[in-house]
Amino acid sequence: MGFINFDLDAVEGYVANHLRLFISMALGLLVFVGIIAASIFFIAVRGAEQTMVPDVQGKGLTEALLELQVKELYPRIQLRYSQSALDRGLILEQDPQGGTIVKAGRRIRLVVSQGVVINRVGNYIGRNIDEVRMDLQTLFASGGTGVSAALPLLSFKEPLMYEYSPEAPGTILQQRPEAGTDISGPMTLEFVVSRGPENARLTVPQLMGLSVSGALEQISRSGVDFVFSVRAPRNQEKGETVVYQEPPGDTAIPANTTVAITVTSPLDLKSGEVFQLFRHTLPKNPYPQPVRLDAIFDSGERRSLMIVEYSGGDFTVPYRLPVGTVLVLSMLNREMFRETVSPPVEALSLDQL
Repeated sequence: MGFINFDLDAVEGYVANHLRLFISMALGLLVFVGIIAASIFFIAVRGAEQTMVPDVQGKGLTEALLELQVKELYPRIQLRYSQSALDRGLILEQDPQGGTIVKAGRRIRLVVSQGVVINRVGNYIGRNIDEVRMDLQTLFASGGTGVSAALPLLSFKEPLMYEYSPEAPGTILQQRPEAGTDISGPMTLEFVVSRGPENARLTVPQLMGLSVSGALEQISRSGVDFVFSVRAPRNQEKGETVVYQEPPGDTAIPANTTVAITVTSPLDLKSGEVFQLFRHTLPKNPYPQPVRLDAIFDSGERRSLMIVEYSGGDFTVPYRLPVGTVLVLSMLNREMFRETVSPPVEALSLDQL
């Protein structure tokens, strides 16, 4: 029986060579996979190609969508009423604007007109002119910069026409165009408004001896025009009290008559308080308008000092408040004037002047 002789060195060399080859191939495969992965990563990071946003403002929605599709851009559509029925279906605004460079696939915000919110003139006869004015301002307020932001759809012809009538002051008596008229674009409304009865009369409230707060409350209820003045107490008179009025209480007067009222200043004031006369000239109106005077304290608390129907002119109200309080005068819920309560000039020290 023959014997096979093994060369151990030869076997070990053969195994070592094949192991090195395997390791080399494995490393090469790993490097190759790494290169592929890096290429894919950088392609993904680079993202989509850039493109220019087309200017579609003022164009129809269908045309705008086609232009965006060509640029591989996608719309985000918002609807809004505009000032003209002719705007229906047109692009009022876009964001980003035309000419902007963006990546393909970007979403573009398009504001599309739904046309007008109303298409016929309403019936305003019998309504208060101030309510109608506020309703229309709210209805057509847009603040946009697009195709239809130039003119409001409905506006008033100024100045308004007034005439005396049994209707309450401010009531719309006539209108032009008539209710039901089609609206095809910006339109001007003409109104005839009531001044109230020609010989309307009011009864002057009895104010003598009342405190300032009591007098303000009575005036608010009566609706008379008024003007305040302030003087120091005399001959045992109380402070912050009505000591004079003209015409006297319970007198019947024409509606536009001003009642003169004099009140006394306080006998004592707390540190940091002042007693002064608020004064501001309001625009004259054909009939009384709601007027409000509020005080805003340092704490943030807001307190009403007076609410009254007032036809305009010199508006005066006495007050006792801490220095630094802010007084806010409003008419028809719109702020007209504000001021901060400050010490009287004679009370300032030389260092403060």
